[in-house]
Amino acid sequence: MTKVSYSTLKYEIRESIAYITFCRPEVHNAFNDTVIYEMTDLFNKLNEEKELRAVVLTGEGKSFCAGADLNWMKRVITQSFEENLKESNALADLFAMIYNFRCPVIGKINGAAIGGGVGFVAVCDIAIAGEKAVFSFSEVKIGLVPACIGPYVVKKIGEGKAREFFITGERMKAKKAFKIGLVNDYVNDDKLDEAVNDLLKMIKSSGPEAIAVAKILASSVPNMSEDEYKPFTAEMIAKLRISDEGQEGMNAFLEKRKPKWIKK
Repeated sequence: MTKVSYSTLKYEIRESIAYITFCRPEVHNAFNDTVIYEMTDLFNKLNEEKELRAVVLTGEGKSFCAGADLNWMKRVITQSFEENLKESNALADLFAMIYNFRCPVIGKINGAAIGGGVGFVAVCDIAIAGEKAVFSFSEVKIGLVPACIGPYVVKKIGEGKAREFFITGERMKAKKAFKIGLVNDYVNDDKLDEAVNDLLKMIKSSGPEAIAVAKILASSVPNMSEDEYKPFTAEMIAKLRISDEGQEGMNAFLEKRKPKWIKK
């Protein structure tokens, strides 16, 4: 992958892991149209990295992502419906791209995630927060709703909790975000790096193809009827059993050795 410089993001690939950082700490990593474009471009490029095993998303400074940038909002408020729709579709496409990315996307939530910033938490496969991180669906406070992020938040926390927090805009701490299922775990802030690294070790010990299929399984089955999911899941496991990775994994287990995807 040719190294590309972005104005709103930093990234690097180390040992098959892509580390992406929102780097607008002066505005608490709030996003605008440039962030949306650059993040979309980066994920498109990362999709070509065949050896990639996971992506870690975090923020520079004290915040993860404080939602939409105020200066961007000043421009948005004067735009036509068509102009707003174009930018909203770009954001919706980005969230879908991250949610459906072939590798696990890990949210390292180092600080506040507010408004649309919570969307970047919700589209992560696994999110781990520092205990001082705060979360809020604050859109209703300015007469808006968490629209583009809504589908992913509802998948994470369910309709009942989504109704509650979308309506109230309550500001919650990491412990409550964990309790409702918005994040998968929370740890002391100084243990956040360690927790993410431990998670990455577990991911890298599993088959890359199996992980990609596991993501499809988890997102697809809840929307299927019994008549649909029975043949879908039976075909899925049958294909994996005869795949190169499945054969290697099962043989490694039977031969009491590590599979080839685990680097020595």
